[in-house]
Amino acid sequence: MIHTATGGAGLRPSWLIVALTAALAFSPAMADGARTLRYSIVSGGRVAGTETDSYDAGGALTSDFEFNDRGRGPKIRARYQFGADGLPSRVDISGVNYLKAAVDEHLASDAGRWSWRSNTEHGEARARGFYVSSEGAVGPELAALVRALARHPGDPLPLLPGGEARLESVADTDVASHGEKLHVREFAITGLGLVPVTVWLDDNGDFFAQPGSWFPTLRAGWEDVNDTLTALQDKAEDARYARLGRTLARRPTGPVAIEHVRLFDAERATSVEDQTVVVRGARIMVVGPAASAAVPADAERIDGRGKTLLPGLFDMHMHVNAADGLLCIASGVTGARDLGNDEPSVKRLTTQWDSGNAIGPQLWKAGMIDGHGTFQAPAGSYADTPGEAVAAVNHYADLGYAQIKLYSSLKPELVPPIVEAAHRRGLRVSGHVPNGMIAAEFVRQGADELQHINFVLLNFLAPKVKDTRTPERFTAIGDYATDIDLDGPAVKDFIALLLERHTTVDVTLVAFEGMFTGRAGHASPDFVPLLERLPAQVRRQAFAGGLPVTAANERRYRDAFPVLLKMTKKLYDAGVPILVGTDAMAGVMLHRELELEVQAGIPPARALQNATMVAARVLKQDAELGSIRVGKRADLLLVDGNPLTNIGDVRRGRLVLKGGVLYDPTQLYAAVGIGPSN
Repeated sequence: MIHTATGGAGLRPSWLIVALTAALAFSPAMADGARTLRYSIVSGGRVAGTETDSYDAGGALTSDFEFNDRGRGPKIRARYQFGADGLPSRVDISGVNYLKAAVDEHLASDAGRWSWRSNTEHGEARARGFYVSSEGAVGPELAALVRALARHPGDPLPLLPGGEARLESVADTDVASHGEKLHVREFAITGLGLVPVTVWLDDNGDFFAQPGSWFPTLRAGWEDVNDTLTALQDKAEDARYARLGRTLARRPTGPVAIEHVRLFDAERATSVEDQTVVVRGARIMVVGPAASAAVPADAERIDGRGKTLLPGLFDMHMHVNAADGLLCIASGVTGARDLGNDEPSVKRLTTQWDSGNAIGPQLWKAGMIDGHGTFQAPAGSYADTPGEAVAAVNHYADLGYAQIKLYSSLKPELVPPIVEAAHRRGLRVSGHVPNGMIAAEFVRQGADELQHINFVLLNFLAPKVKDTRTPERFTAIGDYATDIDLDGPAVKDFIALLLERHTTVDVTLVAFEGMFTGRAGHASPDFVPLLERLPAQVRRQAFAGGLPVTAANERRYRDAFPVLLKMTKKLYDAGVPILVGTDAMAGVMLHRELELEVQAGIPPARALQNATMVAARVLKQDAELGSIRVGKRADLLLVDGNPLTNIGDVRRGRLVLKGGVLYDPTQLYAAVGIGPSN
């Protein structure tokens, strides 16, 4: 499932878990008692899906789960049987996953042996463990895992196919709705993801909610308690990240000198050998040849031999959450652009990251505007009239947002008034191309930037594509991309238009690599470079596969991805500014995005320039950021090797500075369960 709430800071000591979970571990309701529990999955204030969990008298569970996310979303039936120890003894799951690929997953146990098989994996084990489904009904499965862990408070529980889980109690509260009151508890489970996964249970030990701002799941009839539970969850999450911030950030009391280092000159896209850079506080004070650079006597000296010093990287396409802050800084991403989020969450994170109360990049925000409808965006503002559209622009401008991002369900006739209002307030306009338009029309009506390389290619497929609000904006690329004549007049005319209008393109190649080339049971290429560094349960994501394919179209879908690369190279060769963004796992996937730009044919130095100076110019921050110059902010990444000759060396971070604060990437990665780079 795509929604996993995070939390777990300020966790209570294990002795308190005994008191809080004793009732759970031995509640008769968890051993027997037929009951049916229903849930709502909410998006943008509307019910976008449902879950129905039916327990028979013996405790066996059947869960039916589905939701709609702009035409995507799973539809799954999961059946569980549990042994006397609370562990799943049989699991059968069928349906389709988020991208509508078939799901067929099974676990069976016999005489102390567990065996499992699915579209993506198979294996067996004789050791006791809790099987975690790769696709399934997340809520009741998490509740069952909490109950199993509660049987042995404080002890880890092995997971199948791998890893182990631990349980902490986070919070408890009474909630009230529709004339009823209920006592619920929040638990955090470590070992399932990069950060603790939290879940709320009632006093019977049944799943109650996974609250939040993106697709929260709550028991039917209790949807109005989402804000209450989210606030408690956020409080615990804030405490966790504040503690990590205090532990993992190092604020030097004097100057820091990085000596004898190769320096990447992002303004000229070249390197300069044997340089020394001195930082004092948040600013760069000295840049020059190591032989003559003035290093203060009290400076902390760092040997840069064999290493390359880069300006801090930018990820220009994110939808941030709290854990992304650690991932970004660990990966050398000191600047990021959020392209659509709920306002309270992004405000909260911006405040924490800017103040240093938590670890994260400097953030620039885009306000998302969409039209109401079945395929509306799950966050942002909604406008169906010119007045609503202009009001939304002014709202974001008043909040200090950097730009406006338009989405696929927006009425095309609202683009001109939005562009006019945004430009009047000094905001850029970018986005998905609204359904009913093609990219060329979007640009002619004033868009400053296009999101996603697929919308560039869809410009040439208009007669074949019915509705770009739906997953057809992906499947049409798989079906028809190889038919596009990239050397033909239509492509040349479109590129000329981009150059004439000074339009940038945020290509997000990494968002499509797994979608078109990933195959169930095989490690997706975007994950391969870091696969062995990932926790066992996270590693499984790499084998999930991409868009559903058939024998008839598998080759076309695989061949579609090189077309995206070739189109990116066409844009670069013509001089269209390319932005480096991911719309994928934070931090680590920016490294892959750079590798893909190089794979497309962009020289490594130019790809790095895109991720530094080009991004800073687009954000109007080039006087402060984007290159290593005296007086600029000390946002820096020190890597082993030379990414100008081997772009993969950008993964080998050894030191990150954000505003002069020092971070050890290995320590930050460890905080989210990722192993060190080589």
